Amino acid sequence: MIKYIGSKRAILPQIIAIVRRIPDVHRVCDLFAGTTRVAQALKIQGLFVVSNDLASYSEVFSRTYIQADARTVDRKRIAELLAYLQRVSPHPGYFTHTFCEEARYFQPHNGAKIDAIRQAIDSVATNGEEKSILLTSLLLAADRVDSTTGLQMAYLKEWAPRSYQPLELRMPHLLPGEGLALRRDANLLAKELDDIDLAYIDPPYNQHSYFSNYHIWETLVRNDSPETYGVAQKRVDCRVNKSPYNLKSEIRAVFQDLVSSLRAKYLLISFNNEGFLDIDDIEGILSEVGYVAYVGIDFKRYVGAQIGIFNPYGEKVGKVSHLRNREYLFLAGRDRQIVEEAMRPLRLADSLQQADLFSVEPAS
Repeated sequence: MIKYIGSKRAILPQIIAIVRRIPDVHRVCDLFAGTTRVAQALKIQGLFVVSNDLASYSEVFSRTYIQADARTVDRKRIAELLAYLQRVSPHPGYFTHTFCEEARYFQPHNGAKIDAIRQAIDSVATNGEEKSILLTSLLLAADRVDSTTGLQMAYLKEWAPRSYQPLELRMPHLLPGEGLALRRDANLLAKELDDIDLAYIDPPYNQHSYFSNYHIWETLVRNDSPETYGVAQKRVDCRVNKSPYNLKSEIRAVFQDLVSSLRAKYLLISFNNEGFLDIDDIEGILSEVGYVAYVGIDFKRYVGAQIGIFNPYGEKVGKVSHLRNREYLFLAGRDRQIVEEAMRPLRLADSLQQADLFSVEPAS
């Protein structure tokens, strides 16, 4: 899976432990799926997963890992296509010029390979599923040879050792089971979800836009050669493509609208202590729909926050302020006993003995 600042890899066991202890959960929706790490973990549990996100790259991951069924995918054909794409001769183009010459995210030899493979994918894929699987392979291959700390707002002062390695396409790890990939505004989709037992909500939580943070993946998937700006060579639409979740003045209202629109029996929310909303805000909103329990989990910040980020002149452009964060998991539902029982594993886990644990009564 690609490096991603919003990844919930560190708390996946806790998320799955909660979901597994809620009875009669068969259909779930991940409304802000990102790289689909949580959606994949839910699918592995045998659940039908609706994986949604506005990002084009996230839709590709969702089609590959959530909507595609490993039991029916023609793996032999995919393997043959990947082998063919691996043999395609490098051909420098927009990607090489923008992200290897104007910026230094990738070595030029890998940029030229990415350029050639991206063009070839559109020619050889015969349907949306094939195209998504091939694009996923290319995204993962590019991520393995980049020169960043996981964010595409800047690149490393010196070339990362992995950036010298040749680009290598690999078969993505496909999962058996059924699911659905969507690319919708989460708040609009929430009003239409009638048959979901549990909604997992991991929204943007502060001013940092995922669209800007991963603009290279967006451009690689869209293959639209946009005009760019700044040292980071971001897409010009990064200037206008802003989510209300990235605005302190709007996030409370849009989050409240989302929660009130959902008709799922249970809501599971993860939120970071660096976010615009504090615990009181979130519990107050959730208590309108049911009983609330939550837990705080301590974890390391992403690598860039630990070592700093540098511009092309070797100057540090990001100040290291703190090295650890707290992630909060909230569960809301009408049945107090079920909510409490679902949160019980976190209270018993040895690794979480120091966690913050709270319960909140529904608003009257």
